Amino acid sequence: MAQNYDVVILGGGTGGYVAAIRSAQLGLKTAIVEKGNLGGTCLHKGCIPSKALLRSAEVYATTKNHAADFGVNTGEVSLDFSRVQQRKQGIVDQLHAGVQGLMKKGKIDVYEGIGRILGPSIFSPSPGTISVEMNNGEENEMLIPNNVIIATGSRPRTLPGLEIDGEFVMSSDEALAMSELPKSILIVGGGVIGIEWASMLNDFGVDVTVLEYADRIIPTEDIDISKEMQKLLKKKGINFATSAKVLPETVEKGDGQVSIQAEINGSNESFTADKMLVSVGRQANVENIGIENTDILVENGFIQVKNTFQTKESHIYAIGDVIGGLQLAHVASHEGITAVEHIKGNAPHAIDYDLVSRCIYSNPEAASVGITEDQAKEQGYDVKTGKFSFKAIGKALVYGESDGFVKIIADKETNDILGVHMIGPHVTDMISEAGLAMVLDATPWEIADTIHPHPTLSEVMGEAALAVDGKAIHS
Repeated sequence: MAQNYDVVILGGGTGGYVAAIRSAQLGLKTAIVEKGNLGGTCLHKGCIPSKALLRSAEVYATTKNHAADFGVNTGEVSLDFSRVQQRKQGIVDQLHAGVQGLMKKGKIDVYEGIGRILGPSIFSPSPGTISVEMNNGEENEMLIPNNVIIATGSRPRTLPGLEIDGEFVMSSDEALAMSELPKSILIVGGGVIGIEWASMLNDFGVDVTVLEYADRIIPTEDIDISKEMQKLLKKKGINFATSAKVLPETVEKGDGQVSIQAEINGSNESFTADKMLVSVGRQANVENIGIENTDILVENGFIQVKNTFQTKESHIYAIGDVIGGLQLAHVASHEGITAVEHIKGNAPHAIDYDLVSRCIYSNPEAASVGITEDQAKEQGYDVKTGKFSFKAIGKALVYGESDGFVKIIADKETNDILGVHMIGPHVTDMISEAGLAMVLDATPWEIADTIHPHPTLSEVMGEAALAVDGKAIHS
């Protein structure tokens, strides 16, 4: 028997389940179709498990290498990686149970299976009826929604010819499930995910080499952040090869190791390690969900949408990684809320992606909001910048983490903040001040005039804001 809904969401990841909660809050009868576990990639194969591992790595490295600096005598420090993995899974399980509870609280129906959009039928004159192939093998469920939200997310991408085998060559999915650490690893890709894994594995004691195609790591970030990150990670013992074009056809596996060649400055160099992690971005999950039964437009592998997140089929919306753009969990959540508000007939504000904070959870951390200095100049701004080091911040010295800085970019003419870029201790927790400042169209003077408590790491924001006009106090 077919079930009628106001909204059916394909995918129960961060974007999907948040959209479902807002939909239920607005009084809409709502269902989610999810073939895996609620919470999706972020909860089970991305944000949460990787950050749990990063925290264990940080504690291990700090205890092993720096405990004596704090007057703490630890003796011999060892790592129990099985306990590390158990802790990670415990956090994931707790949060998963929380999401399941939220579905029950909101009276949101959850169908465990694969949902496909059908074409026009007796149920609906336009595409949108959902057929659910249930995981338990029971007869397919038919859902008749007034509106559909596609939130099917993404999966790790690889390079043609560099196939993931799970033993020698891994994506982040397989790496998260490792039962033991390798002695050495090659990481193909020096973007956000690659750098987080490089930092984590290095802190765990693994010999790490990063191969990056661009001329610098994290190439989408401000160049000063890229340079500082590479300098600090290199100081910790991570090896980097930039401007490195990996040659998949040269992969060799055997004797417990994997090797590959990369073209660097016109000549081929060979790299060998126990494992290889391929981290070259993510591709949208647009297959096998019935898009071919609709007029939805897909370009370069991503579903095309308006700023309301409507597809070419006005009653079918798409959000999150499946539409490209900023493939971040917090972005997917806000896209989902915006889509549901539009379905309800409200007038939500369009998302300004330049005001979205971006975080890298490596050690050291990095975070940014707005545009880079190079982007600002390319867009014709006459810029002024302020930069302030954590080395002059008392709380950073107390923490024993004083590397890094905050950089603020402003428009000379209007004094508007164009971008804020940070690298150093706990900056992923500090970037929201900068994000709020930009949302409220604050100036560096207004940030500087905000009294930051002492001693805190946040004082670096006030000093960097003063530095924009050459008025920093402690430099």
